[in-house]
Amino acid sequence: MQPVDLGWVLVVPAYLLGTFPTAILVGRRMGSDPTAEGSGNPGASNTMRNLGRRAGAVVLAGDLGKGVVAALVGLATGNRAIGVGCGLAAVVGHVFPVTRRFRGGKGVATAAGVVAVLLPLASVGLVVLWVVVARWSGVASLASLVVAAAAPLAAAATGRPAGEVAAFAACAALVVLRHRDNIGRLRRGEERSLRRQGR
Repeated sequence: MQPVDLGWVLVVPAYLLGTFPTAILVGRRMGSDPTAEGSGNPGASNTMRNLGRRAGAVVLAGDLGKGVVAALVGLATGNRAIGVGCGLAAVVGHVFPVTRRFRGGKGVATAAGVVAVLLPLASVGLVVLWVVVARWSGVASLASLVVAAAAPLAAAATGRPAGEVAAFAACAALVVLRHRDNIGRLRRGEERSLRRQGR
């Protein structure tokens, strides 16, 4: 029986990193609360619609960074599985932050940061896919859902082992679950458009 890699303890701080409230802090600095405006989601898209592109870009960078740092720290142990575990923990932390009664964001940007580290070549294609769908539809949530579904397929296509593909599939399922309200609005043709952002 092989000993458990002690590097797995990094999953806990990775989760806590994921709970860092990027959008809330940016909104507070600008006299706004993203959880009480627009869609109520503390993420880059809602921030951009309510506070403008610059604020949205800051939130995007911060949330991406959480996924990047978590995955890189995990990989630094020399065990790729820990990198995957830490990345997934950061996404869970963003979506279900214990510091805010488990009411967090939708995990798209943090998951994208994880994918950028673990699947760097595939992530380029996923970014292009997001931009194409977002520009075609004008709807960020639709683009995010398409890319979330494509991520585990990209992992499989690049030859990653079944366990890693399953981890990406679990992450994608979490993102889709958090978009259930968006899916309902998409079906009704009521989803918010990036083309009708605030300022």
